[in-house]
Amino acid sequence: MRQQQQKTFTSHDGCQIFYRYWPAIDGDIQPKQAIVLFHRGHEHSGRIAHLADELELPNFQIFAWDARGNGQSEGERGDAPNFATLIKDANAFIEHITQEYSLRQQDIAIIAQSVGAVIASAWAHDYTPNIRALVLGAPAFRVKLYVPLAVPGLKLLYNLKGNFFVNSYVKSGLLTHDKQRAESFNQDPLITRPISVRLLLDLYSVADRIVKDANAITVPTQILVSGSDFVVRRKPQKQFYENLGTTQKEFHILPNFYHDTFGEQERHIAIERARRFIIGCFANQPNTPSLVNADLVGYTKQEADNLSLPVKGIVKPLYWKFIKANLKYASKISDGIKLGVETGFDSGSTLDYVYRNQPSGSSKLGQFFDYIYLQSMGWRGIRQRKIHLEELLKLAISQLQKDDNIVNIVDIAAGHGRYILETINQLANKPDSVLLRDYSDINIRDGQNLINELGLSHLVQFEKGDAFNRQQLAELSPKPTLAVVSGLYELFSDNSLLRESLSGLADAIPKGGYLIYTNQPWHPQLEFIARALTSHRDGQPWVMRRRTQLEMDQLVMAAGFRKVTMRIDQWGIFTVSLAQRID
Repeated sequence: MRQQQQKTFTSHDGCQIFYRYWPAIDGDIQPKQAIVLFHRGHEHSGRIAHLADELELPNFQIFAWDARGNGQSEGERGDAPNFATLIKDANAFIEHITQEYSLRQQDIAIIAQSVGAVIASAWAHDYTPNIRALVLGAPAFRVKLYVPLAVPGLKLLYNLKGNFFVNSYVKSGLLTHDKQRAESFNQDPLITRPISVRLLLDLYSVADRIVKDANAITVPTQILVSGSDFVVRRKPQKQFYENLGTTQKEFHILPNFYHDTFGEQERHIAIERARRFIIGCFANQPNTPSLVNADLVGYTKQEADNLSLPVKGIVKPLYWKFIKANLKYASKISDGIKLGVETGFDSGSTLDYVYRNQPSGSSKLGQFFDYIYLQSMGWRGIRQRKIHLEELLKLAISQLQKDDNIVNIVDIAAGHGRYILETINQLANKPDSVLLRDYSDINIRDGQNLINELGLSHLVQFEKGDAFNRQQLAELSPKPTLAVVSGLYELFSDNSLLRESLSGLADAIPKGGYLIYTNQPWHPQLEFIARALTSHRDGQPWVMRRRTQLEMDQLVMAAGFRKVTMRIDQWGIFTVSLAQRID
């Protein structure tokens, strides 16, 4: 029997998370290897503690957490601010154990069940960890709610009355044929039966996104499906498997298994398959696919190509004509939509308008249209991206100052530069210099006005420049120690442009300097944007090619930067990353 240790770590927002740790039987084996366990919804790490011995992997360290709001961890029972908070907790957990126990990500395998499997797969999708294997038992990509129209009904009630809690209908008899384990479930005081509707609805939303975009997950993955599962649906599990972006994947249906895959009476079958898969993955060398040419071949390129084609049929062309006619009408009375039509919905002027978030129009109806426009998910994501940009700007500036380095900032496509200027205005200890650059005369004019308005003309300069000209960037003066590229690379599909830009920044930034860059790995309204909105580039349709986070990170790494940390909004649309110059 392994010796269990009980510990806690502090997550990203200060929440104390409880976890169990089982050291390897032979702790001298190098490199150190680890299994991380994620329990199912409503439960806690004690419910999967039996796996520490039953896996029969004595030379692996094993970790299992109590998710926020469950078991012995802090947080309101059965609740979290959103599902993204749990995903971010998972990232903080992995960061903690890699640092505390001297582990490498590539020496970690994940075993996760039910809701825990959704957390683990979403983490693998969003944060692109270089882990060795992912084993998912009965992933809860779609919970069976037997009441007709349950989800629309819950959404309506949530919008009317705010957050509230519902009790799980799942009884122990629907989880396992193991009578002893079923009884322990009934008697366990740490089981959390209520779940907030906010979290439940968010689970549906995140799971839908991850299933649709599973091609972005390149970690070797095994899915163990309970054959007689009354709790979750099988169809999304199969769709997830079919969409996975790894060639090393397995899909097993376990006949007569109830939902508690790793707690069933015949669980040795599931455990043996998980053990064999993990051993096999560790026997192979880590093999992350190269995506630096995904602009030429890959599923996001195919997606963008399809969006650039004319709409076929009779109904769809009429539908998009109707949508564009409505936008044209709205642009006459809504200031935000009018600005988008005139300058492009991806222009610096539109971005600054979205940041300000003050609905405006020529009438009450126009103001209402403007409010709806500004509250679209994409623009909410943009404003969250601004918050994350400011957070990482402060972090990088602080670290440079802590190391007694000069802080010379450059933003190579600043738009109006609002996020940098407002961040600098908040700092008691200012950077040494700030250089804003942009290709647009309009952005330079309006950005200079904002500099003057904020009283920063003594510190900040604004000049015209080409963000994709390697020589211009390499010759920046003063030499930047912190470069920012926000909202630029997402607008251009061609990776050769990014290589030129990143190489120029690598030429300019000394070793130890920082790069902040943004990415858009997902957007739920890609077709609407491509069919209805126009770009700043000559009013052409705004067709975007998404880059998976792995593709973007690999391009940055190829230029000589090592990623340090990352932020992502709760919808999974925009990321902001901080990397350090290492060559």
